[in-house]
Amino acid sequence: MLINGRGPRKLRTPMTDLVLLPGFMCDADLWTDMQPALARVGRIHYGNVYQDDTLEGMARRVLDESPDRFVLVGFSMGGFVARVLTLMAPQRVNGVAFVASSARGYSAEERARRQSGWQPGNRPPRTNGVAAGLHPDRERDPVLLDRLRGMQRRLGPEVRERQAALVRNDGYADLARIACPALVVACRQDRLRTFAETERMAHCLPHARFAVIEDCGHMAPLERPRELAALLADWVERDVLSPVRTA
Repeated sequence: MLINGRGPRKLRTPMTDLVLLPGFMCDADLWTDMQPALARVGRIHYGNVYQDDTLEGMARRVLDESPDRFVLVGFSMGGFVARVLTLMAPQRVNGVAFVASSARGYSAEERARRQSGWQPGNRPPRTNGVAAGLHPDRERDPVLLDRLRGMQRRLGPEVRERQAALVRNDGYADLARIACPALVVACRQDRLRTFAETERMAHCLPHARFAVIEDCGHMAPLERPRELAALLADWVERDVLSPVRTA
């Protein structure tokens, strides 16, 4: 069919706004390797999760600094913020993706340990180190370790203390109230998040797609950026955005 003598019109996926929420002690460098692929489907915004010590505070700040409507991508800790934000303002979220995340709350023991250990003036307890976030075969990779440690240095001890003080309540039941399209991505060799708790999110969300990245530890944006970006772009194009006809 000819239209104005120029042949058939082509389908083009419209652009959207992508708001990216990083994990614990990660800054915008987390997304560097994914940025070119994601920029082809949306305008990228980096959520500010550095100035608040509650999930609700982080969610409100991100909302205040975000476009009217957007697609939300939460990695690890950012997935907890994404869940709270989507429930807080469902009319503004066109779709939400959870990467290497969970909705599991702290146990009573974990909560007590955090409340006693992170009072003002106290140093937060040490974690297992940045290497635990990587696939066992990459835990000595100097480039990945340098990037992880660089993000921690840039953010500093004050951000670490605020993020470490977050209270996490079980949120699996709340996922049923998220009506927008969702994507849940699990990493097969994730040593910081169990496969079962991530997979459970997909079962609880009413409109979710579930995907697994193989040969990948917790830090999927650094370890498998091409695969993760392709999953996100395909989901945005297929499940979130409707093609429009353009000349």
